[in-house]
Amino acid sequence: MILGYWDIRGWAHAIRLFLAYTDSHYEGKKYTMGDAPDYDRSQWLDEKFKLGLDFPNLPYLIDGAHKIILCYIARKHNLCGETEEEMIHLDILENQAMDASNQLTRVCYSPDFGLKKISAYMKSSRFLPGPLFLKIAFWSNK
Repeated sequence: MILGYWDIRGWAHAIRLFLAYTDSHYEGKKYTMGDAPDYDRSQWLDEKFKLGLDFPNLPYLIDGAHKIILCYIARKHNLCGETEEEMIHLDILENQAMDASNQLTRVCYSPDFGLKKISAYMKSSRFLPGPLFLKIAFWSNK
């Protein structure tokens, strides 16, 4: 399998975690974006239409003849639910996660991000950059 994405965690991070969870072996294809002001994307754009993808975009996952992503991995490893109700709940959860991700992405890429009062607070000594969870948390406590 080949997982293609920019050389950041980004949207492919959840896919990498899922591949690790399912013990799936894959090759990571990382594309580098240039610096400002041009943000050169030629590494990706030079390959984009040569991969045989129906809808070429990042991230992508190619597994032999299958050119798919997260839902394919879930189906392949029987992680899509067993009953219709479980499948519906998973669909809803996936859509909610995507909606939240899209909203966060809009904020992060907006030139209007970094409200003055929030920015000032985050630069102050009162701001706590981390950890997000208590010491007893097994994940993301540092």
